[in-house]
Formats: sequence, C-alpha cells, structure tokens
Amino acid sequence: MSKAEVKKVAVIGAGSWGTAIAGVLSGKGLHTVLWSHNTKHSAALDRERENKKYLPGFIFPPLLEVSTDLQETVSGAEVICMVVPSHGYRAVFEQLVPFLETGVFVVSAVKGIENSSLMTMTQVMTQTLGDDLKNKKITLAVLSGPSFAKEVAQGLSTLVTIGCNELENARFLQRVFVSERFRVYAAQDMIGLEVSAALKNIVAIAAGISDGLGYGLNSRAALITRGLAEITRMGVAMGADPVTFSGLSGLGDLVLTCTGDLSRNRTVGLKLGEGKKLSQILDEMEMVAEGVKTTKSVHDLVKKMDVDMPILDQVYQILYNNKDCSAAVTDLLTRELKVE
Repeated sequence: MSKAEVKKVAVIGAGSWGTAIAGVLSGKGLHTVLWSHNTKHSAALDRERENKKYLPGFIFPPLLEVSTDLQETVSGAEVICMVVPSHGYRAVFEQLVPFLETGVFVVSAVKGIENSSLMTMTQVMTQTLGDDLKNKKITLAVLSGPSFAKEVAQGLSTLVTIGCNELENARFLQRVFVSERFRVYAAQDMIGLEVSAALKNIVAIAAGISDGLGYGLNSRAALITRGLAEITRMGVAMGADPVTFSGLSGLGDLVLTCTGDLSRNRTVGLKLGEGKKLSQILDEMEMVAEGVKTTKSVHDLVKKMDVDMPILDQVYQILYNNKDCSAAVTDLLTRELKVE
C-alpha cells in the first residue's frame, strides 16, 4: 500500500496532541476523523471547528471530521492513531478491537507506561489483540519525538520518529504522516521509542523542581544529562537499542520537555519547587501530565528489574511520599561518588 492509496485516517483522542496530529493529516489532504469520548466536547468541536478546550486558536482543515462513534470513526480507515492518555488507553483500545479491519496500521502516539501492568502502549495492544494481531495482519507502530501540540498546530517545523518492527512498514507510515513542516524519520526500535518518550516526562518534573527551587542552569543541565543516562539504562534493560536514546525521541524530546515553557510535566515540577501541593497542581491543570502516573509505573519497574535510577526515586518520593523538594535534591547531590 502506498500513501496515495490511504483514503482515511482515524485519530482516537481529541486532546491537544490528538487534535494537532489530526490537523497535520487532514491539512495535507487526507480524509481524517477525530474521535472524542465526550459527546458534548465532540459537538463543540464539530460546531466551532476548533478545539477551544485543549488547543484554542486553530481552525480545523475542511477534511477533518469529528465523531463519538468509535466504529464509524475507524470504519474504512487504513491507519489509526491512538492518542489516549496511558491510564485510559487499554479501556478504549478494548472497545476498538472488534472494529479493527484486516491489514490496518495502529500507531501509538502516547507517552506513558500503564500503572497496573507496567506495559508500554504497544505491549498493551499486543496483549489485548492476542491472536487477532497475526490473524488480521495488524501492524503496530509508535510515533514519538520533540513535539509540543501548539507548535505543530501553528505549523512550526517539527521533527519526529515513527517506529515499526519492520522498516518497510515504518517507511510507509513515514510517508503517511510527513508534511512540509512535520518531518518524520523511520525507525525499528519501538521499545526504545516508547521508553524514552515515557521516562523523559519524569526527568522533566525533576528539572521543573530544580528550576522552581531556583537552582540555576547548571543543575538543569546536570539533570538532563544524568536523566538521559537513567532512561538509557532502563531502556537497554528492556531490550532497546542504546542508539535510540541519542535521537529525536531520546535526547531531543528530553531537552524539549525539560526546558520548554509549554511542557506540562516541567510545569508540575516548577510548582512543586515553588511549594505547591501535588493535588492542588493537578486540580488546576486542564490537561494530563503523563509523568506523574509514569513515575509510579517506573518506580515499580525499577524494583522488578533492579535498575539504578536515583533521579526517578527522588521524584517518586516527592510525588507519592510528600518528600521535601530541597531534601530530595540534597540526597541526590550527597550520594556516594561515582565514575561517569
């Protein structure tokens, strides 16, 4: 199948990122349907031709449709892009499975790890599909990289990576998603893309905490560097290619999320460093900061896999055990001296 043969793409999840991806696809002339689980939200999207709740200021391209009917959304779609938060991913995908057609491509654009199973999103899909994965010839993929939804919607240049086990399939999806301002690289290391995309959010919380405490640019640079080492360590333990972590989904997304003012996870860290309580911060946020839940998942993974991740441990202590932010930084800096 060539890009020219793709007649329809479905985007599942009408938050800011799902809306931005749908805008890219429909903006290049692909018939795109954006699914929202919320009837009122979907009606507002359809009526206003704009996602005023999550991505205000950007009018939908003419070819973008909106629906709350999951079967209708994916019917006839050759490519489905899942953009549902990790904590609700399995439930939505389970509803979707009966409607998946033979030969469909399902792309996860979600940056998180499921709390209950400690699985990445492609692992969740593989488990949920069972024999259907092979019998229906379904191809799973991952879309990841440094990409704030607002900048994508603005048409600012963005570079991402799409990964598939078979490079030929990754190259096909590369052609589907690429546009003049949305450059897509092809890769095969799906687990590496997913691990780096999920874990960078934890480091972003740590960087935000450091900034909130006023610790300066030296500390932020150190957190990014040592955070990348921790992410790589966990990824390799899970079977990833270490080279992946120096790429767009690794270092690229990590730098963006730890330094960008549009980063929800960095914002959580900033407010924690300034003395606010986590519950208050989350109540004030309209959108999901995946790093909060991912911290719990990765903390459990660390215990299971015995991987050394001191930054993750201190973020976990702050988020889930109410540890003082300054004390956490002190404990990090006074650890036993190491060889880099």
